[in-house]
Amino acid sequence: MHPNITLKTGDITKEHVCAIVNAANSSLMGGGGVDGAIHRAGGSTILEACRKVRAESYPNGLPTGEAVATTAGKMPAKYVIHTVGPIYPGCGDRCAALLASSYANALKTAQKLQCKDIAFPAISTGIYGYPKEEAAKIAYKISKAFLEDNPDMKIYFIFHKQSDKEIFESAIGVESN
Repeated sequence: MHPNITLKTGDITKEHVCAIVNAANSSLMGGGGVDGAIHRAGGSTILEACRKVRAESYPNGLPTGEAVATTAGKMPAKYVIHTVGPIYPGCGDRCAALLASSYANALKTAQKLQCKDIAFPAISTGIYGYPKEEAAKIAYKISKAFLEDNPDMKIYFIFHKQSDKEIFESAIGVESN
């Protein structure tokens, strides 16, 4: 596995990194899973910032695959990078490209913010139904490619459950030898 990529089980809202990634819905107004946890942990300043993003930039909601940053509110991270992953299988033959865009655009946003570290959840693998093994391969491929041009960045994948971490490790196992 790439030396600048770390996999661990834990609570993404407690990560001491420059930016954490929110697997958001297009409304940016909070929701379930990681999205709800981030909004609860960060407090009302995140929701206020998301309302401003909607009013100024995305009145119809954040498109799938795009990313925007807000404050992290009360969390240890400085920023939350919100990205909307694809809903599987409704995304059809665009699923892989949309998921790759979610990861790539979150990384580009972190780079613009001059972040040296970022923590991701497993985007789209919860209620959005993306197969975890396929999602892991895409996340790893995009992260590894990004690190080729940004060798000082550290990327963390934070899994809520140990079993999800093990699925990710198994999915990228061929490359981690």
